[in-house]
Amino acid sequence: QVVLVESGGGLVQAGGSLSLSCAASGRYFSLYAMAWFRQAPGKEREFVATITWPYGRTYYVDSVKGRFTISRDGAKNTVYLQMNSLKPEDMAVYYCAARTRIAYTNPYSADDYDYWGQGTQVTVSS
Repeated sequence: QVVLVESGGGLVQAGGSLSLSCAASGRYFSLYAMAWFRQAPGKEREFVATITWPYGRTYYVDSVKGRFTISRDGAKNTVYLQMNSLKPEDMAVYYCAARTRIAYTNPYSADDYDYWGQGTQVTVSS
């Protein structure tokens, strides 16, 4: 069992920045990727970014490229999401996810991840 604990959400004005973090804990697990997804009211959960273990390859949804940066601290099993130039359309509940299996089919799909955090609200005022 892996537990993901997110922190860092909040309220920010459009154009501002926020940083999210997510720490994974548990016994006898291996991480192969961690990701951020988001879900706005009335919309489906959307992939935002992912980073692989151990090579740190990153992938982003087009709408956040150049504005968001995903990074990790392998020693702490923690992933971060630095969000700059926030827009009202970035407002959502952001979820951290972890993949603990080597095999994967689609890193952009929620189905590829085994564990999820509780979510943290990001509110962007215009």
